[in-house]
Amino acid sequence: MITNSNFNFKRSYPLILELPFSEHIEELRQRLFHIVWIILFLTCLTFLEVKVIVQILELPVNNVKFFQLSPGEYFVSTVKISFYTGLLFASPFILGQLILFLLPGLTEKETKIILPLLLSSLCLFGAGLLFSYYALIPAALNFFLDYSSDVLEPLWSFDQYFEFILVLFYSTGLAFQIPIIQILLGFLNLVSAQQMFDAWRYVLLISTIIGAILTPSTDPLTQLLLSLAIVTLYFSGASILFLIKN
Repeated sequence: MITNSNFNFKRSYPLILELPFSEHIEELRQRLFHIVWIILFLTCLTFLEVKVIVQILELPVNNVKFFQLSPGEYFVSTVKISFYTGLLFASPFILGQLILFLLPGLTEKETKIILPLLLSSLCLFGAGLLFSYYALIPAALNFFLDYSSDVLEPLWSFDQYFEFILVLFYSTGLAFQIPIIQILLGFLNLVSAQQMFDAWRYVLLISTIIGAILTPSTDPLTQLLLSLAIVTLYFSGASILFLIKN
């Protein structure tokens, strides 16, 4: 009689045995709240030393004078720089909050896959930023400077310059996520490593198109560098997937 009563009690109140959906929403809301506050805090902190960041952003070009088209242009630019820098510095914290939210619902096997992928994604994004800063941006800017050096004096709007390198930064960072996408597709059994290797002709064509689309400049050197990076990342991802699966 007691056993039947307990059985009926569990069937009548299943939410006692598992976390309610509303609590998942509340936990997500709290973690998003923490993420917003840490981004705002780091943005304000970065704004106090934004001139140092501006000088770092100006390093890839020489003998160029920057100007502002309107009285508040430089101020707005520094606010944007502070926000994107704060967002960049907050990315490990954001990743940590995402892991803590997903971790309770993952199996042991999924945890062994998801956690390394998330950390690798963060590292690859940082590598993309470094590649853009030390390779793509100098190549693109020096091309434009050399092309117009005989007829024009290099005077650039700082706001437009910042938007130019911002696009390069984030497009390169996203392009560096290709191996992560490949590994996910492989674990979902949608595409095998051998199929990825066999599609190398299409990869060369697509990488050229992506390089032309993602780079805001029209110079061939920058597009070539990004295309080569995409091809290298693609075959690296296929190789890693092959080693994991075999």
